[in-house]
Amino acid sequence: MPELLQTLKKTFGYSEFRPLQREIIEATLANRDVFALLPTGGGKSLCFQLPALHRPGLTLVVSPLIALMKDQVDQLQAAGVAATFMNSSLGAAEARARLRGLHQGEYRLLYAAPERLMLDNWKDNLRAWNVNAIAIDEAHCISEWGHDFRPEYRQIAQLRELLPDVPAMALTATATERVREDIVKHLRLRDAAVFVASFNRPNLSYRVTPKDQPLKQILDFIDKRRDDSGIVYCATRATVERVAESLAARGYAAKPYHAGLDAALRSENQELFLRDEARIICATIAFGMGINKPNVRWVIHHDLPKNIEGYYQETGRAGRDGLPSDCLLLFSAGDAAKQTHFIEEMSSAQEQQAARNQLRQMMHYAECSTCRRSELLTYFGEDFPGQNCATCDNCLEPRATYDGTLNAQKFLSCVYRIRQAGRFGVGMNHIIEVLTGADTDKVRRWNHHTLTTYGIGRDLSRPEWSAIGRELLRLGLLAQAAGEFPTLEITGNGVEALRSRRVITLTKPLTLPKTKRPAHRAGEIECDEVLFGRLRDLRKRLADERGVPAYVIFGDATLRDMARQYPASKDAMRGIFGVGEKKLEEFGSVFAAVVAGHLETYPRIRFES
Repeated sequence: MPELLQTLKKTFGYSEFRPLQREIIEATLANRDVFALLPTGGGKSLCFQLPALHRPGLTLVVSPLIALMKDQVDQLQAAGVAATFMNSSLGAAEARARLRGLHQGEYRLLYAAPERLMLDNWKDNLRAWNVNAIAIDEAHCISEWGHDFRPEYRQIAQLRELLPDVPAMALTATATERVREDIVKHLRLRDAAVFVASFNRPNLSYRVTPKDQPLKQILDFIDKRRDDSGIVYCATRATVERVAESLAARGYAAKPYHAGLDAALRSENQELFLRDEARIICATIAFGMGINKPNVRWVIHHDLPKNIEGYYQETGRAGRDGLPSDCLLLFSAGDAAKQTHFIEEMSSAQEQQAARNQLRQMMHYAECSTCRRSELLTYFGEDFPGQNCATCDNCLEPRATYDGTLNAQKFLSCVYRIRQAGRFGVGMNHIIEVLTGADTDKVRRWNHHTLTTYGIGRDLSRPEWSAIGRELLRLGLLAQAAGEFPTLEITGNGVEALRSRRVITLTKPLTLPKTKRPAHRAGEIECDEVLFGRLRDLRKRLADERGVPAYVIFGDATLRDMARQYPASKDAMRGIFGVGEKKLEEFGSVFAAVVAGHLETYPRIRFES
């Protein structure tokens, strides 16, 4: 222990170990296989980095992402540790130089992707490089039940045959009991020492709010946190681009990150974020795995995540330094419908079923009225002591409840009558169509328009009935079948509630406000939409020529002001919002020319002031 603490202080600058680090390090130094589950920010990397300095030979680290490898190797080299990585980002000369160094025993740690390890020439190299330990980072990637399954991870098991006497360590931040068993099985861990830390991140606050004008909601949130770093996670590349551009146009140092960007730009944006030169990164889930930025103060999910593991890992990138940090999820049931469409495109029925189950659990979390911290911990098989965490929205501002007996009776009766009439179950959407009196082909074909429950729910909207149906599932009064056709069945408790007519208390759902949208919203710029489109096309062409994001040229607010004021000359551009002297000199004439050309074809629109 004194030697380990000395290395910890001298090399890494820490005075003490975090929970379970010392035990994990001692187990691997005793040549035992290890499975370690530590939450994001729990110090997984140190568990294999420090032992590498206390054993001879090379520690092989299997890592899934180029960015992750570079980040950790940069940090190790800065700490004076001889570490390197081998991946496709290296030029031929640099790769040869690193291979020479490996053959000469110059490195203590080597990071590599799983697919590279199985190349024929690498098998001989691994035998020659005196590999004395194997660490598999992000080990959940090996399980098809995990949130980030990667088939190439299954190849890692071959290392046990290639290097049979070398101890292996599997590390992850997110894994259910089923995924943990999968990891141990597929990596062929032998009599592994298992370490599972608490999933609780007490410094994180959790909030879910209905998605309504998401850009405005994000702006309202970050306006109070202008000096803090944060991440906005989006489901698609297009949304990433749109949000990043909108934030930058309003003066925020925001950058996009997704797999469709040029690799150099992606790397540059990540570096700007890591150096605090960009305060906000707008990203798909491609961003963040293994990024050790300690001062991320907030994480926003613009869209519903696909599963709780992913959500937990992404929120876990906030507050790695242990200081208070905020997590906000903008929830819309429509996001779940989009996810369902993607699920239906999966080739494997087994993958589809797993994805549907994961999405249902994510929906349950988003709509639950109980403590969110407790819900997260329960998902991972851990109990949270107490009923109120005092840091999530449901604990700080409990949602209102109401006597929902009548609506619950209507819904349960409809499920019961449909099953009684046809001896087969149907899904949520069809039940709601019967309740609301929809005239569809299936309703007519199955004679469900003749049921006594047909049309008895016309007083509520389809989204309102959907929310009620999902809550009845959470209350255990309904059950949903797994598989491609998730039919609803009434449970024993549901039948009892239906017959006894006992009071059923429901929680008011997360719904959008029913107030009408005002004719003109604050900050909205009414403009000539045709001209705005032309100006946007010009902006994109100029941005592409320069290899920069479009908002670097002008933001949408500037283009909308142009499309409202019609500045047809360079001088007229001077009064346009967002046009400074440098941009006036560089772009004023070309944008004015597009305005002038537009006015040759289209009349000027008069706008109210």
